[in-house]
Amino acid sequence: MITQDDDPDLHAGDEAGRRLSFTVSPALAGERLDKALARLAAEEPGLSRGRIVSAMADGQITDTDGRAATKHMKATPGDTWTIALPPPVEPAPQAQAIPLSIVFEDADIVVVDKPAGMVVHPAPGAPDGTLVNALLHHCGPALAGIGGERRPGIVHRIDKDTSGLLVVAKTETAVAGLAPLFAAHAVERVYEALIWGVPDTGDPRLMGLSAVEAEAPGKLRIEAPIARHKTDRKRMAVRSAGRHAVTHLEVVERYLAGSRPWAARARFRLETGRTHQIRVHAAHIGHPLIGDPVYGHGRRRPPVEAAEAGEAARAFPRQALHAAILGFAHPVTGEAMHFESPLPDDLHDLIDALQR
Repeated sequence: MITQDDDPDLHAGDEAGRRLSFTVSPALAGERLDKALARLAAEEPGLSRGRIVSAMADGQITDTDGRAATKHMKATPGDTWTIALPPPVEPAPQAQAIPLSIVFEDADIVVVDKPAGMVVHPAPGAPDGTLVNALLHHCGPALAGIGGERRPGIVHRIDKDTSGLLVVAKTETAVAGLAPLFAAHAVERVYEALIWGVPDTGDPRLMGLSAVEAEAPGKLRIEAPIARHKTDRKRMAVRSAGRHAVTHLEVVERYLAGSRPWAARARFRLETGRTHQIRVHAAHIGHPLIGDPVYGHGRRRPPVEAAEAGEAARAFPRQALHAAILGFAHPVTGEAMHFESPLPDDLHDLIDALQR
């Protein structure tokens, strides 16, 4: 049984925190109290067992007699325990007035079209100027607090130098709804990219790779596990001990030098979502992304007939990758959401050069 305190001072924008009460059922008799409360609170977004233990340590869980709970107490049927959750604290990252391209926003989520060059979350080497800093300023008090901290809920990321769409949670309820969708690979994610060479389902070298399967002419399925590189911890690699990873590739446009194909515009659809997945899989099949400084295998030498276009490709300053389509079920309403982002100017300019 769960009740929520009706004191209005405890619910005005969550500024004074909130109180939740749980009554122990007979089925939980004798169970350690922290485990019992975690079971009772299973439907309450953000109230994990770890947070319950922290609340116990801070004296924030008491019974009707005012007795403070400890995790080693045993649960007794009929006892009612109240958790006094503090208001969300301000996060370490600071709000910064950074322009954002907002595609969609409601009380629970915000969908952003991220520019290339913006880091998603503060990290060593990028302490500010990130998407999180920008969202803290943009959303302000609308962030309802996640894990006890007033911050945006980052449920997936795209690389700093990848442009395009991502969804961010504004509430714990939204995090609780979005996270399982990404874990179950129930989110539509399609990327546009420019790659070296043209994958050809008639190429015996390509089709001889165990990771590659032809789905249709110009369409490939790449299934190769991904893990940290053995010697370079900043890189990922295809490794037998890695996590299951599947990418679908479709050639959209071929770029020729005379009759020789040397680059392509490709569409990648993620079936799973691993770190650097598209970049690693593209390099693994011998067609790395143009501009990729990590997996691009050095500066490719284009045919002499494509000298001008080749120089534009070799000089491109980032991996030519754009998160173009994002689709998912709204984490609160269940409504089907679908968003598309046009290619940014730098990719348009590169395509123009390749077509010439």
